Amino acid sequence: MTLKSALDPDGAEYAERRAAMLAKLADLEAEHAKALAGGGEKYVARHHGRGKLLARERIELLLDPDAPFLELSPLAAWGSDFPVGASVITGIGVVEGVECMIVANDPTVRGGSSNPWTVRKSFRAADIALANRLPVINLVESGGADLPTQKEIFIPGGRMFRDLTRLSAAGIPTIALVFGNSTAGGAYIPGMCDHVVMVKERAKVFLGGPPLVRMATGEEADDEELGGAEMHARTSGLADHMAVDEADAMRIGRSIVRRLNHRKLGPAPGPVREPVLDPEELAGIVPADLKIPFDPREVIGRIVDASEFDEFKPLYGTSLVTGWARLHGYPIGVLANAQGVLFGDEAQKAAQFIQLANRADTPLLFLHNTTGYMVGKEYEQAGIIKHGALMINAVANSRVPHLTVVMGASYGAGNYGMCGRAYDPRFLFTWPSAKSAVMGPQQLAGVLSIVARQATEARGGVYDEAQDAAMREMVEAQIEAESLPYFLSGRLYDDGVIDPRDTRTVLGLCLSAVHGAPVRGADGYGVFRM
Repeated sequence: MTLKSALDPDGAEYAERRAAMLAKLADLEAEHAKALAGGGEKYVARHHGRGKLLARERIELLLDPDAPFLELSPLAAWGSDFPVGASVITGIGVVEGVECMIVANDPTVRGGSSNPWTVRKSFRAADIALANRLPVINLVESGGADLPTQKEIFIPGGRMFRDLTRLSAAGIPTIALVFGNSTAGGAYIPGMCDHVVMVKERAKVFLGGPPLVRMATGEEADDEELGGAEMHARTSGLADHMAVDEADAMRIGRSIVRRLNHRKLGPAPGPVREPVLDPEELAGIVPADLKIPFDPREVIGRIVDASEFDEFKPLYGTSLVTGWARLHGYPIGVLANAQGVLFGDEAQKAAQFIQLANRADTPLLFLHNTTGYMVGKEYEQAGIIKHGALMINAVANSRVPHLTVVMGASYGAGNYGMCGRAYDPRFLFTWPSAKSAVMGPQQLAGVLSIVARQATEARGGVYDEAQDAAMREMVEAQIEAESLPYFLSGRLYDDGVIDPRDTRTVLGLCLSAVHGAPVRGADGYGVFRM
């Protein structure tokens, strides 16, 4: 059926919610600008002065004309000691008609060196490429590890090379276009790739540069002798192609992709129909105060094809909305929180729906706004633990692709049951209105207060009310800060914070990507405690 809207775009409530969201989006744009700025004007000018393109300019030249680029984890390292973006750009773009994972070092940020967040961001990109069978194109210019933080990079960082070999073994092509330095451990990036292009007189690929070689062996050698493109193309054989300049490297890279004969293994989409309800209105749906519920059907109707949604069990477990739709022509099953709290009925409804989606090989979309599973004597006695476990079991063992969008609250085990990061959704995005933590700040501070009060009274002491108030205030501030989307996105707990109005487009790109791999449901589940 076609969803109807009760939203009043001319009303005061809508205007208030929209204004709050637009303010958050302005803040988000400012944070994204930090990543876009790279290493800053000085280093950007220096890079251009050397006749080199910026990482984002290289990506633009590599992609098909007017092709979209879904950037991933742009806020990585936010709130840390490292620049926002983590000195690497990752995302999905179309090259010669093929969706590819693109990983581009940003040499304007500390020479493109890898810090702990660079490594984590690269791992996430490799995971996405492997799960969705996306060819990987590395745009390489990096000085290797950020040496002062080597203790956090060296041991886990070896996985970057392992991932490249596993992608290749799985029949997923890997390509390296080398524009500058690729030194030390970074030399294994082209070393592990299926196809390697190096730019003449620019690319430098060696395990040890001239200073290290001099210290280790006493040998005197220059950059070109040790690792220049000419040497690797003519002598070592590491380079498969030598480009005359960066534009030529892009041309060769595109030609390699064109010859891959890479095909999607998932089913093709059906016809695409735009929503009847206006996606622009998504900016005015979520209240600034997440304690106020909102109807997720207002969101669903603005992201799915033709605003058509066939609801499953609409009269049962009503705080969770479930049903079937299409998005950019792809069939999907939707689970969306309606009133925040998940009860036993909602958990059982979700488990059945997830099983049906797996039976029908249909991807699932989880839309979060939940405070978690209901607590209290009545609900514990009714079996909320086993019902929550039933839903989490179904999510954990589901094998169809999962996409997750955190619209509002995502607290406690509700985050798990709705396929949070720990449950490996293929993609997870958050809105600027989102918050996620073990519980709400007031609840968490209150629990700590009760425990401390009981402990003091058990010892026969007198509880300090002033100290309690100060503790509550401090804890609430800390949890509030740690539950905000920038903090979570900086730690790669999502794949990006997005404008709600872009949700349909982002999900469409993700659905297209996940259909690069076969879409098949689970053959079985763990034991369901009934």
